[in-house]
Amino acid sequence: MTDIPHSELLFSSEAIENETELIPLITAEDEEQMNAEVTPPELPILPLRNTVLFPGVVIPITVGRDRSIRLIQDVYKGDRILGVVSQVDGQLEEPRPEDLNRVGTIAQIIRMLRMPDGSTTVIIQGKKRFEITEMVRVDPYFTARVKEFGEVRPVKGDKEFDALVSTLKDLALDIIKQSPHIPTEAGFAIKNIDSPSFLINFISSNMNAEVAEKQRMLEVADLRERAQLLLAHLTRELQLLQMKNEIQDKVRTEVDKQQREYFLHQQMKTIQDELGGNPIEQEMDEMREQAAKKKWTKKVAEIFEKELMKLQRMNPAGAEFSVQHNYVQLLLELPWGEYSKDRFDLAKAQKILDRDHFGLDKVKERIIEHLAVLKLKGDMKAPIICLYGPPGVGKTSLGKSMAEALGRKYVRMSLGGLHDEAEVRGHRKTYIGAMPGRIIQSLKKAGTSNPLFVLDEIDKVGQSHQGDPASALLEVLDPEQNDHFYDNYVEIEYDLSRVMFIATANSLSSIHPALRDRMEIIEVNGYTQEEKLQIALRHLLPKQLKENGIDGKQLKLAPGLLDAIIEQYTDESGVRRLEKRIAKLVRYRAKQIALNEKYKVTITEEDLVKIYGPSHARDKYQGNDVAGVVTGLAWTPTGGDILFLETSITKGEGKLTLTGNLGDVMKESAMIALEYLKAHSDLLGIEQEVFKRWNVHLHVPEGATPKDGPSAGIGMLTSMASAFTQKKVRKFIAMTGEITLRGRVLPVGGIKEKILAAKRAGIKEIILSVDNRKDIEDIDARYVKGLRFTYVEQMIDVVEHALLKEKVANAMKVA
Repeated sequence: MTDIPHSELLFSSEAIENETELIPLITAEDEEQMNAEVTPPELPILPLRNTVLFPGVVIPITVGRDRSIRLIQDVYKGDRILGVVSQVDGQLEEPRPEDLNRVGTIAQIIRMLRMPDGSTTVIIQGKKRFEITEMVRVDPYFTARVKEFGEVRPVKGDKEFDALVSTLKDLALDIIKQSPHIPTEAGFAIKNIDSPSFLINFISSNMNAEVAEKQRMLEVADLRERAQLLLAHLTRELQLLQMKNEIQDKVRTEVDKQQREYFLHQQMKTIQDELGGNPIEQEMDEMREQAAKKKWTKKVAEIFEKELMKLQRMNPAGAEFSVQHNYVQLLLELPWGEYSKDRFDLAKAQKILDRDHFGLDKVKERIIEHLAVLKLKGDMKAPIICLYGPPGVGKTSLGKSMAEALGRKYVRMSLGGLHDEAEVRGHRKTYIGAMPGRIIQSLKKAGTSNPLFVLDEIDKVGQSHQGDPASALLEVLDPEQNDHFYDNYVEIEYDLSRVMFIATANSLSSIHPALRDRMEIIEVNGYTQEEKLQIALRHLLPKQLKENGIDGKQLKLAPGLLDAIIEQYTDESGVRRLEKRIAKLVRYRAKQIALNEKYKVTITEEDLVKIYGPSHARDKYQGNDVAGVVTGLAWTPTGGDILFLETSITKGEGKLTLTGNLGDVMKESAMIALEYLKAHSDLLGIEQEVFKRWNVHLHVPEGATPKDGPSAGIGMLTSMASAFTQKKVRKFIAMTGEITLRGRVLPVGGIKEKILAAKRAGIKEIILSVDNRKDIEDIDARYVKGLRFTYVEQMIDVVEHALLKEKVANAMKVA
């Protein structure tokens, strides 16, 4: 059932013309007659959803519920008397007895109307109040036993009450006068009401209040108390109305000012159009047309319109005009809501990755995993992947292949040497020469909001008095925060959550710890000799032939030539130097062709000295003919390497000398090794007095290169033990591991790089901690092919395994 807003019907012009029916102005005699009517013991009950009927008041009701229509039809045929009660919850479509208020109003149906839309409208007038004592029937409609709900009235001539009623009438007339929504005819009705009780009921029925508040007033038996409640409500409503009118007057004044400015601008525009048009205005119109096509949010659209209006009001000759123009232009050029569609062809993606890069199985597997999840879920927050490994292994170029596999735009941002935070976050546009950060600039260049973003050399981000860029990158690289990235220049949050960030680094140690924690670390290891050979044949050689204009028929390589180049003229984990060597070889042939020199098509190993000069490969095993020389394994940012630990002893007072540009940790390892030898000399057959009569000098060649770290510990121990015992070290053996004073051998890192370095040097056996066994088991079998591993727990096991019983030729007599 739905109620028609009664104020419109009561206060309309038609109501005034027929006021005797729709606005019965009840006299005191009429009221006494209504109060004298006997309350029936039982009444059919009509529930009302959103209104309360007061005695004496006439309201129209539109009935729609079947139960209510049946009730109206039955009552209209009889005495037309029924009980009207409001619902506690107006949203209920089919109320139960407990959902009805207990106090209601006896009503008489004045007229029943059939409306053009088929609904039924009844006009009813309240008579007197009643209270439900018991619900007798529910079907076909509610019928209840009722009793009269009496009213306590002030005595006649009560001046205080008369003043209260007069105040109510004045307040109601004032509200009607100030409210734009209430017709002025309502004042006519108020002025012509003589009965105080009916006046209070009439105003209560028509006041702007919730149903619950009107029901509370209906249930107040004391007329004076009800009048005071009504007075409080009308006072509050009048105050709110006055405040609204004040606000509207203020807004109207501002709108008038804006309209005046608008008309002036329109006049200026008309004059300019007559003179041939204003190019600046034309540009503004073009900007608005572009803005209408943008997929930005309502908030961004509002900001753009505001900034464009500000630009229109500026003097084009002013200095601030170009600043504002650049800002508005940037907002238009940014790809708000523009996303490229990800390609979910996993087989094709795998082919692209395999085509461009040989090996790198873990990285490729991670990319395919991401595509698989994206395909199943449809959308996900892009992961932050960090590829770390030595130079030249294809980390950066891998990003380009990933972009092609995903079908995304490719953006590369080099962070090497970046030391200004504003490079990431941008400058505030109030500064002269202000620009957005490189993140926003790159997105504008890409043209989509979900490119693949390669952050190159993230480990080489600097820090200065201009801020810490690494800290600024924390928000960019946090999947939980980067959907609200804030650039100082744009000053509007930008969603980076669907950008796929790929960071590259040579070393993890120099990356900000909080930054490292936000990224998924994937190690990209160096290549084996076999992998380098395949990369050279599949990628590097064809690329250089094409770039240097050489036909494949003009240059052929002898069998084993690439192996010789890799072994003798490169010393790296990646293939960057190998590519340079191949480029040099191809240019050598290009020069011969250009000068019309005679040449053999096939280049052999004998030609390498002529092309490159003498071989300078240095990391080769150097034999075991000298006591005290041990081969150690080291990790460097450019990959693995071998180093030689040399110990010599001379007669003296037991002094230890360390040379070779060693760091503090490495020096400590040497001291631990010597102290361990002294403490366990009996196990090696060395007399304790020997250490007091001989000086020890430990040297690590290539003193110009700084060296540090604990992994040379067991090598130093073996080197000193060999020098004191003059025993040979086992052939083709290398070692790596940290030592302790208790005699334990601890695990170290960089195992794969060290293994590759050992293979390049011709090492056949490696000694390392038993705790490094799991690192060896994780490495692909082709990397460890041809190597034997010896795992040790105690330092004495290293010495016993590494030293032979045979002494070196011309062994010194140490005593």
